[in-house]
Order: sequence, then structure tokens, then C-alpha cells
Amino acid sequence: MIVGCSAVAELITYVVPRGRAPGSDGVGARSGAPGGARRLDSCSNKCSNEAVRWEKQRITPPNSPSGEAGAAADIAGETAELDLGVSPEAPRSGDHRIGAGLRLPEPVPIEAGTEDAYAIEIRAKSILNQVPGESGVPFEWTLNPYRGCGHACRYCFARNTHTYLDLDSGHDFDSKIVVKVNAGQLLRRELANPKWRGHPVAMGTNTDPYQRAEGRYALMRDILTALTERANPFSILTKSTLILRDLDLIESAAAVTDVSIAVSIGSLDEGLWRTVEPGTPAPARRLEVVRRFAEAGIGCSVLLAPILPGLSDSWEHIDRTVGALVEAGAKSITPLPLHLRPGAREWYRAWLQREHPSLVPLYARLYRDSSYAPESYRREVVELVERACRAHGMHRESSNGARDTPKRTASETANEQLSLL
Repeated sequence: MIVGCSAVAELITYVVPRGRAPGSDGVGARSGAPGGARRLDSCSNKCSNEAVRWEKQRITPPNSPSGEAGAAADIAGETAELDLGVSPEAPRSGDHRIGAGLRLPEPVPIEAGTEDAYAIEIRAKSILNQVPGESGVPFEWTLNPYRGCGHACRYCFARNTHTYLDLDSGHDFDSKIVVKVNAGQLLRRELANPKWRGHPVAMGTNTDPYQRAEGRYALMRDILTALTERANPFSILTKSTLILRDLDLIESAAAVTDVSIAVSIGSLDEGLWRTVEPGTPAPARRLEVVRRFAEAGIGCSVLLAPILPGLSDSWEHIDRTVGALVEAGAKSITPLPLHLRPGAREWYRAWLQREHPSLVPLYARLYRDSSYAPESYRREVVELVERACRAHGMHRESSNGARDTPKRTASETANEQLSLL
């Protein structure tokens, strides 16, 4: 469990009280559970190496994910099945393959955080994913137009999902981006299904919908238009400034349904950002996203995540970051200390050994027995964020306090550290 779950501490989100200038002090009520509208609070098997049969044109790991290690895939909106919609014809010379012999469409070179990145364009069979109830997260439906992420964040929890394609969870995850080119078409069909009940749809739960590939494919504009036409509530979590391209569509949607926007900003340290999140926009540019949404009257929550032990968890670091978030107009701030699931921890460990070898013993101690740091450490980090939020005029949001936004879907990040982080 991560910070915000009941075993650690109640969910903590801070909001700027009306009429209070940033920098003034004050303490609000404790929040027992996430909620509210237009906001996103905190919430977070490798395929067999045997030949995979393609008669049904899909990838299905022999063992469905289960327990904590598997929850990430389900929570992320990417269940054990991935419909690929590709032909199982015999391979030809020059074909591009995944693992056991899948013949892929010709890859399309794209700018995606790595020099050799390319897109694998597929026609998916479905686009809305229902999260299993046993996953224990407070959102039920997700939509991910991409698989893999060019943000190349070293700590991304979703890395392991690429192994279902028999790709590695490191460089392949960063550079081989699966693009569901028919996402908008599928969404319109599924929203029109008489059985659909207008459930809130969470986007950005597995990979960033506004990663660099979106600049080429523009899938989100069609997706947002389809959701708005049906007045279907939705939420978006991103690290990308590309979301500003669609500000007009998001404003239109907010006029007819509940909309929640959140940006992930873990640190303002540009040196740290360049090495740990090399494919993302600079933190200062993400602050501008927060500012623009605030000016538009929609409001933008911020995930202060991930907070990295020994790198971004000091009082000075947290205070500076929180101050900048408040100044930019963040509607709420939710802290998430780093957690490292299998598939991500190996790549993060290699990065740490290369960039910050002196911290390896600290991480070995903190993450020796779990994907999560000890409860005592997580509490300490949360207390620092509490202190900074109070110092800059943000209050904990009361679970029954008045809000100036519509009712909305539950928070997007309950038991996961999103791939965007």
C-alpha cells in the first residue's frame, strides 16, 4: 500500500481555500476519502517464452496477473489480453516481430524520447477497459490509446506490461509504442452500446495519453469529442504540455459533464528531471499547464510524485516545489513517495547505480522487503508535504466540505504509481 491508503494514512489532498492568498497559514479538516469533480487525487508474468498462437489475433499471457504484482496491469486499464488486430500470416523477409513470432505492421519512426523510437500501429478490438473489482481502486473504467510510453521515466510502474508482448520493460517500453489508431472509432461504438451507463472514464492510468506519439496521431481529440458528444464524464492525468492543444475541447466537455485534470510534477530540479524523466517536458513547462487550466476556470490538481528517497524528499526540496505549485494555481496537491514494482525496480536500480551509486544502500534498505518504502518513511514524507502546504496556504480538503466543482469519478491513482510519474 502506498501513502494515501488506509494502512498508512488517510488520503491527503490539499486545496487552496477560497479567499486565502498563497503563503498564509491555516489548517483544514482531515480528508477521509478522495472525491470531488474536475480533480484527480491520489489513489497506483511475463508472457511465456513458448510460441504464442495468433488465430484470435491477440496476446494472452498463460497466467493472468494476480496479487500486488498483477494489480498494476489491471489497475492501469491494460488487462492480460491485448487485442492486436494483426494478421497471423506466415512471416516474410524483413518482417518486424515481437518475441515468439508475431508479424507486426511496418514500424513508423516517431519522436518519443529515444532516438530509435517507433510506433506499432494496430487496430484494437476494444478500447474501454473495466477494472476488476478486486483491484481495490476507486475507478471502474479506463481508456489507454497507447501502450508503452516515450516519457521514459526510470521508475514507471507500468513497464512490466510490455513483457506481455514479449518485449522488455526497459528500452522497449520507452521506444516501441503500440498505437491504437482506431481508438476514437471504437470509443464511439462502445459509448453507443445500450448497455453503457455513462461511467466516468479515466485516462492516463497506464501510459500518458499525451506522450510524444500523440503529437503525430492526435487520437485524444477524437476521444474527447466522442466523450463530449455523449456528455460522458472523464479524467486525465498527464505529464505533457500537449494537453494544452486540446484545451478548447476540454472546456467544451466541462460545460456538459464532469471533467478532472491532473498533472504530475515530482520535482523542480532540472538536473534530476533530465536524468529520471528524460522524455517529459521540463517541470517549469508543466507548471504552465497548471496555470493555464486554472485561468480557464477548470482547475488542475497536481500529483507531487514520485518523491524520490535521497533525491527529492528533503524539506528544502519539497517546500520549494509546493510553493511553485501553489503560485501556479494548483487546485490540490497529493504526495506520492516512490514505489518500485517488479519490472520497474530493476531498471531504476540500474539507473541509480549509474547516476547515484552512494544512494544504493539507502534504497536497498527501504525497498528490501516490499515494492513500497516502510510506513514510517512514507509518514515522514507526508508530514513534510503537510507542513509545506500549510506554509503556502493550502488546506486539507474535508471529506464533507463544500467544493466549487461538480461531482466526479474517484481518483485515478489509488494503488499505483502511474506510468506518467
